[in-house]
Amino acid sequence: MSRTPGAALAAAFAAVVLLSACNTDGGGGPSWTAAPQTGASAQPKGTGTANPSAGATEASPSGTAAASAPATAAVWKTYTDAARKVRFDLPENWIAQAVTPDEGTLPGALKVEVKATDGTLMATLKTGLPDVPAADCPADQRKPYVVLSSVPVELPSHEAAAIAPHVVFRVIQGYKYFGSYGITNAVGGADGMACSLGNVVRGPDGVGNYSFSDLGALKAFAPDEKVAPAKAFDTLEQAGKYVSQGSEFANVQRMLMSLMINT
Repeated sequence: MSRTPGAALAAAFAAVVLLSACNTDGGGGPSWTAAPQTGASAQPKGTGTANPSAGATEASPSGTAAASAPATAAVWKTYTDAARKVRFDLPENWIAQAVTPDEGTLPGALKVEVKATDGTLMATLKTGLPDVPAADCPADQRKPYVVLSSVPVELPSHEAAAIAPHVVFRVIQGYKYFGSYGITNAVGGADGMACSLGNVVRGPDGVGNYSFSDLGALKAFAPDEKVAPAKAFDTLEQAGKYVSQGSEFANVQRMLMSLMINT
């Protein structure tokens, strides 16, 4: 029986994660650390899982095989905007700064950039995003992708959304394996194939859509295109280690999962 390219990519990543799990020193411990925090927020609302599932199963992963995730930053703080519409936690040495919202956003929209101490953009929170019609995706332009991590999170969501909001990390295959993290309540594409993977949550009526991610949509970049802030990996094994062993993703995932939006 033949398999779709997306299913083949998922199977390949499953083997990578199994190998990674066998090579780690951890014994299946928790993804989060019970670290002291300077903010008033509670502990994260879930735990992270390296998830070798195909694109159409963002909300219901199967065949999970994960190594222990690394510890997150020891001390955290809480960002709240002046109007108290949003709140999230971030490592104490990261910087969150409100900037001018993008053109075309709804009245009262917010845009907050989160940067590491060296100025690297880690994520951008945007609210009040309008609906955007789905772009055409011809069959010959679709690329295989895989969901490496998918964790449900309690956030406002449109009643007609395909799935509940999830914090995800997904990889799409081009001349390299390109990865991106964010929150979404839409599946990426049928049969593990897609032209782009949007990191946007369709919000309830009257609230607008919102995004908290490294970039708004992930695609397979051309060799002459700028990839950052998306990630680029030479192999699936590198992508798997970024999710299951890297402290950067552990910190980002914890931050995204702490998001609270007042509707």
